Amino acid sequence: MAAEPRSQSTVFYERAVNVMPGGVNSPVRAFKAVGGSPPFIASGSGPRLTTVDGDDLIDFISSWGALILGHAEPEIVAAVEEAARRGTSFGVPTVQEVEIAELVSDMVPSIEVMRLVNSGTEATASAVRVARAATGRPGIVKFEGCYHGHADPFLVKAGSGAATLGEPDSPGVPVATVGDTHICRFNDLETVARALEENEIAAVIVEPVAGNMGVVPPEEGFLPGLRTMCDESGALLIFDEVMTGFRVARGGAQERYQVIPDLTCLGKVISGGTPSAAYGGRADLMRWVAPDGPVYQAGTLAGNPLAVAAGLATLRHLHENPEIYDVLEIMGAGMEEALQASLDTNGVKGCVQRVGAMLTVFFGPGRVGSWDEASTVDRETFAAFFSAAYQEGVLLPPSPFEALFLMKAHAGVIDQATEALVAAIESVA
Repeated sequence: MAAEPRSQSTVFYERAVNVMPGGVNSPVRAFKAVGGSPPFIASGSGPRLTTVDGDDLIDFISSWGALILGHAEPEIVAAVEEAARRGTSFGVPTVQEVEIAELVSDMVPSIEVMRLVNSGTEATASAVRVARAATGRPGIVKFEGCYHGHADPFLVKAGSGAATLGEPDSPGVPVATVGDTHICRFNDLETVARALEENEIAAVIVEPVAGNMGVVPPEEGFLPGLRTMCDESGALLIFDEVMTGFRVARGGAQERYQVIPDLTCLGKVISGGTPSAAYGGRADLMRWVAPDGPVYQAGTLAGNPLAVAAGLATLRHLHENPEIYDVLEIMGAGMEEALQASLDTNGVKGCVQRVGAMLTVFFGPGRVGSWDEASTVDRETFAAFFSAAYQEGVLLPPSPFEALFLMKAHAGVIDQATEALVAAIESVA
């Protein structure tokens, strides 16, 4: 009997594992948490991805939140093509770098001065360096389950892929490097108060809406409480809005919750699906950065013309069409309601949590407010849900600790996608 032909994705994955760790360039892409091997993507358009095997999938990974309009959005493609014709990199300033900084400052007023970098990890690491320099203190506070990139000081009780793979701490990180990182419980101000009282804390860094242990909203009073505590202790408040920036509101989580940080880290949406990010905040703090001040930070490709063009086109679209956020809210609320109803009707333990265009289905816990609650998620049921959704033509993030990300382009397929996810819940009931 002839062997069943292997899929093209399988063939490519077998080649990939020979030349890349796990066959991927970012751990969670290996699909270890859901079994099997990842599909390889040939192209994307609007809300859909097409695999090398010809499978057509409604995509809710959305490049892990970097895409808010859709795949191959014509405005962004045109902007990048035009920029490429002028040159891919110069190493000296361009006009568009100024324009995107001015637009970001307009959309997020707390960012008076900003610096473009190449990744969210660079942004968070640089913001902490500024905070330590400005305060003269060594310590930072971070929260269990919050992921701020893979810089050494942050790989303690991290979420995202580290949690997905069951390794919240990473070998290779010296003990001394994380000695000034103090861990607190998300949504728990008492733990923060103790850390601030007992240590010399330069900054409290937080995802204002946790998205790397699944979507966990801030409880009422949590963000204002952090702001007050930082003011009273002299520590700086850093919002890691790499995920929430320009997504949960036009001005990010700080607009949605009306709490203003000292420094903000941005990524994903700001770059329109290209490798770019930024950090910024109060002018007096950002003037510590070289060449204005002594805090050194540099990047050969920072402000890359292609990335800036993609980001500028995305932000201009959002700036000029604020009704997009109403559409995203309506789509998200409808999906949240339908999926929670399906869990309840089918007797499946779990909950659906959402903020704006970010949503997570947690199997097991009835509510998630912190990492200790998120960590009780039923991983086997999630894996079955993921597989059932895939069979229904919907691609979800391959981890129980990640968010589904809605895009404007989902508007035309949201009912179809919701029905498919309801059917997936029914299949695992």
